[in-house]
Parts: sequence; structure tokens; C-alpha cells
Amino acid sequence: MAVDYLVIVVYLAGMLAMGWWGMRRARSKSEFLVAGRRLGPVLYSGTMAAIVLGGASTIGGVGLGYQYGLSGAWMVFTIGLGLLALSVFFSARIARLRVFTVSEMLDLRYGGRAGIISGVVMWAYTLMLAVTSTIAYATIFDVLFDIDRTLAIVLGGSIVVAYSTLGGMWSITLTDMVQFVVKTIGVLLLLLPIAVVKAGGFGEMRAQLPTEYFDPLGIGGETLFTYVLIYTFGMLIGQDIWQRVFTARSDRTARWGGTVAGTYCLAYALAGAVIGTAAKVLYPKLASPDDAFASLVKDELPVGVRGLVLAAALAAVMSTSSGALIACATVANNDIWSRLRGIVRPSGEQHDDVKGNRAFILLMGLAVIGTAIALNDVVQALTVAYNLLVGGLLVPILGGLLWKRGTVQGALAAVAVGGLAVVALMAAYGILANEPVSYGLLASLAAYVAVSLATRPTDPAVLAAWRDRLAGRAPASAPESVSEQVPAAQ
Repeated sequence: MAVDYLVIVVYLAGMLAMGWWGMRRARSKSEFLVAGRRLGPVLYSGTMAAIVLGGASTIGGVGLGYQYGLSGAWMVFTIGLGLLALSVFFSARIARLRVFTVSEMLDLRYGGRAGIISGVVMWAYTLMLAVTSTIAYATIFDVLFDIDRTLAIVLGGSIVVAYSTLGGMWSITLTDMVQFVVKTIGVLLLLLPIAVVKAGGFGEMRAQLPTEYFDPLGIGGETLFTYVLIYTFGMLIGQDIWQRVFTARSDRTARWGGTVAGTYCLAYALAGAVIGTAAKVLYPKLASPDDAFASLVKDELPVGVRGLVLAAALAAVMSTSSGALIACATVANNDIWSRLRGIVRPSGEQHDDVKGNRAFILLMGLAVIGTAIALNDVVQALTVAYNLLVGGLLVPILGGLLWKRGTVQGALAAVAVGGLAVVALMAAYGILANEPVSYGLLASLAAYVAVSLATRPTDPAVLAAWRDRLAGRAPASAPESVSEQVPAAQ
């Protein structure tokens, strides 16, 4: 294992080095939180693919392939579909808003203080997303070093917190690009063909497994519908995803770079399902489907390749963890803490607070590590977060982008009714049931439309300012940072 250890150590050291380098570039709020809004198509598409494809998409995607066969690809596939929809239909408008958070967008659109309520919901979602990714370190480091779960979480989490705190979005962008390359090589180019060959090829896989393993809809229509509601719609409104859109240097970069990343997700989904199907042939009686990835890596890969594939798994986890961490800290500082202190500035007003945002990343990082150590049932916790996100925020966000008659009262009613309905339905049907997010979304939509129609339309001046921002006509104010005058990163 010495060669494998060396590969991992070099990889982790490289992540820290990029964090240190990123610190030199992150000298303003815009640079620290959104990389100066100047990423070119190569960096943008690579880092966007990296953040949406985390440990759940890699280890969990292989596990679903082990359990359901090729139809196990649908979870990651719906993530890719959501990213494609966001990129084609909404990303250009989102990028032109030149804000830092989803809640700032809501305040711009509705002209009211919807931000702090939506901020609390978004903070819970991003926190649990970061926690889930952090817990995945325990699985990977167990394969590598056979170390205690708590120590594995602290080790992996500390590295992510360190480089994220040092350089903010610049460090995360650079590390994500490396992680994108590493997991492309490790999962698509190495683990996928090796697993298929070890299983005897597709012919042998078909002979050994039931026919439903090769049924594209074998996972079930109800499960597929739930994946669309949670993951496809979740991609449209998550702060972690929007914060990446804010880094694009132009409308074209946001649209086409995101389309490339979404297409990559579709290929990654199919690869994970095929790897899991091959693992079912090789290990027909694993205790848990999620053990399929670790079993393949431990037993089937040669020295050196094993280290690279484990580095790919670490890359998948770290990219999502760091993206969720900076999103969580941005929401906590800008949408919750600043508002509670009464520091609410107009969107165009300049206030570079790199130290404050860096402190919040460190604080949220410690909270993520502590929660990951204490938490047992991650699936339930993440389901709660996604249900609240989609049930409470999807309607007011998309409504604000698509329906000019929506009002701030309607948006607040949608968040409150949708959120409460989701909580009540989870208590009645169970956290993992399909009904909470479906019925909660309908309740949120009904409240939004009814209350918006029953209240006075949004002030025409607010709508005019909103249309100017959507069109890219930013208010007359100084640039967010001098670096925005610098040529964009490729």
C-alpha cells in the first residue's frame, strides 16, 4: 500500500498548496466568494461538474447500481438534468444579477425582507450537504488506513476547511479543477473498464444477473419521480450551485459551460451504475450496497491504480464538501448574521469583508466537522434539508424569475406554508416518504399564487430595477473589485 499512500499524500498536499496560492488572489469580497466573477468556460465547466458530483454521486451511485442495475443511474442522471435545465433556461439571467446569494435575489425581485427567512432554510440545506460529504471521508480513509471514524472525519474535514478558509472560491475553484481531472481518470477511465473486465464483460454480467438489472426503469416510477422533485429541482435553486453560476465571466460561459458540465453528469451517472452492476457479479452478497465501491477498490485494483481511484473518491467528496461549506458560510454571514445585526446594504454598495467571510468559513467548517462526528443517520438529515429547500424555496425563486405578478407577501407565504407542510407531512408519513416534498410543493404553489393575487402588485420601480439587473444593466456603482478589470481566467 506504500505507493497508494504516496499518491494520496501527494494529492492532499497539492490541495493545501492550492489553498495557499488562492489566498494571494482573494483580496476582495468578490474574489473571495465568487472568484471575481471571471471564470472562463474551461474552469467553469470543470468546477461546476466537480461540485454536483460528490460522494453520494460516486459511492452512492455505485451502490445504487449494485442494488438496481442500470436504472441505479437515475439519481445522478436527474442531477445532470437539473444542471442542464439551470444552464439552458436560467443561468444567464442569474449571472447578470451580480449578487452573492439566493436570498439577495429574492430581495431584489420582491423589494422586501424575504431574505432572512429564505436564508435560514438555505443555511440548513447547505450545512447538511457539507455534513453528508464530510462523513464520507470515514469510508474512504477506512479503506486507506483502517483508522477510526472520528479521526477520518477530522482529517478529511480539516483539509477542506483549511484550503477553503485560506483562499475562498479561488482556492476551491483550483482544487475542484484538479479534482475534476482526478475523478475523470479514476472513475471513468480506470475503475469503469477494470470493473467490467473483472466481471467477465457485459455478456457475463447479463448471464449472471436477473433481467431487471438491465431494465432502464427497474428502479420504479415513484422513486424516479421523487428524484426529479428533489434533485432536478434542487439543482435549480441551491446556493451551492448558484454561487458557482455567479463565478461565470459572461452569459455564454454560464450557459454553455453549465451545459457541458450537465452532459458530463449524465455520462458519470451511467458509469456509476455499470460499475455497481459489475460489483454485483463479483460480490453478490455484500452487507450494504454502499460497500460495493470500497470492495472493488480493495480487491480488484492493482497497486498505484488503487491509490488514484481512492484519490478520485476523495476528489468527489472534497469538491462537494468545499462548495457546500463556502455556500453555508456565505449565507450565514450575508443573509443571517449581517441582517440580524442590521447591516443590510444596497446590493450595489461596496463593502469588502474578506476577514469576516473567512472567519465564517472557519466557524461553519468546525460546525460541519462536529455535526458529522455526532450524526448517525445522514440520509434522513439530508432528506429533511432537500425537502425544506424544494418545498419552501422552489416556488418563490422560480416564480420570481417567471411571473411578474408575484409579490413579497406571496413569496413569504410560499416559504412558510411549503416549509410547514413539509415538516408536518414528514411527521405523518415518515422522513423518507415521497409525499412530503410533493404535497409541500403544491401547498407552496397554492399559497404563492393566492396571496400574490390577493395583495398589491410589486412596486413598478422595484420591478424596473429588477428588469435592469436581469438585462445586465447594473446600478451605477464602482466595480466589486479592481480585479474585474483584469482579463478573465480560462
